[in-house]
Amino acid sequence: MRPFPPGKGTPIPGWLPCSRKAFRTSPTGAAAMSDRPTVAIWKSFLLPGSETFVRNQANALSRYRPTFLGAVKAQSAVAVDTDTIAYGTVPRDQISFRLFRLTGRSRRIKKLLAEMKPALVHAHFGHEGWLISRAAASISVPLVVTLHGHDVTAAPSAPGIPGARARWKLRTAFDRAAVVIAVSDFIRQRAIELGADPRKVLVHHIGVPIPPKSPPMAKEWDVVFVGRFTEKKGINDLVEALATLKTALNPRCLFIGTGPLSEQVRDSAVRLGLDATFVGTQPPDVVRRYMATSKVLAAPSKTAPNGDSEGLPMILPESAAVNVPSVATRHSGIPDAVVHEETGLLCDEGDVASLARNIRSLLEDDVLRVRLGDQARQRVELEFDITKQTAALEEIYDSVVRRNLMSPRTARGSAWD
Repeated sequence: MRPFPPGKGTPIPGWLPCSRKAFRTSPTGAAAMSDRPTVAIWKSFLLPGSETFVRNQANALSRYRPTFLGAVKAQSAVAVDTDTIAYGTVPRDQISFRLFRLTGRSRRIKKLLAEMKPALVHAHFGHEGWLISRAAASISVPLVVTLHGHDVTAAPSAPGIPGARARWKLRTAFDRAAVVIAVSDFIRQRAIELGADPRKVLVHHIGVPIPPKSPPMAKEWDVVFVGRFTEKKGINDLVEALATLKTALNPRCLFIGTGPLSEQVRDSAVRLGLDATFVGTQPPDVVRRYMATSKVLAAPSKTAPNGDSEGLPMILPESAAVNVPSVATRHSGIPDAVVHEETGLLCDEGDVASLARNIRSLLEDDVLRVRLGDQARQRVELEFDITKQTAALEEIYDSVVRRNLMSPRTARGSAWD
């Protein structure tokens, strides 16, 4: 066994490694399902289509039983009816939800969480950790918080009272959490700068499903973009880069997603005469099929003017899983997923000319493109397989649960309530 939890960082004080058998139950049957310790997966808005990774990770757990708890239900392809939702759409519920967001106090959520009898709570995003921390402490259940990007970049960088309040929420969540998980080294460092104890911040990569190997699919698209149409995704840089390739290649471009810049990007594509198709938000299986029929994934992320940054865009290992290389930027955790000239091509943030050259290199050189795509698949099998990564996450869960059992925090939880 490792002497400390998987991932980068300093061992957590009191970390007690335990074997995977520590919480193992009967491997088959309904009894085995019910005997597994429960982990409550918390996200107040459950669950936007852009956060498929939350559902995938939880559903890949083998020794813990995930139960999803949210404040309100999202209308998306990854929201399911079996999720536990605290508030409906009636005015009274909406008022209660707003009060909860302001104070972090909710008797209803505390009751729902207690009824789940979880061994621990796993919250995604720093501000979500603050929201659920009081309820978790009130029933003496440890909290794990995963940081993804904007939660430790844009929000705490806001000017005035909003930024100050965001920083206070993060510090509170960091203090109350048993473990803070960062999706990249960049996010870990940012959390430490904002007050997290370095000894409890780990780097852990969320995995992606790896489909079985299959013969290459016919390519219908040259370049595919998948994500929110926002400044940090660098989508305007991509449109500009594609425009410079119009005369030489006239690439067939597919844009998947929506966002604040949707109308602007569509107008630019028409004005520049790009061969561009916009399909909006799509279910995960449709996105995977679109990627598999594309030659190159473009992910030209950059730091937005308000400081908003990526953590590690999960679309990068997802495209690698279907042998599609990426053209991306040296931004935040992207180099953790894309190795320059081995699994894709990287350039500096905002460097439109280099972005265009990298796209052209892969579209004009089929041998290079196929080689990088195959190597991307090999690397994602080693570093981002959801089965392996979630097993490592369960080792973190094991130690958090064991430490909580050996050192009950009832008194501390009561002080927070």
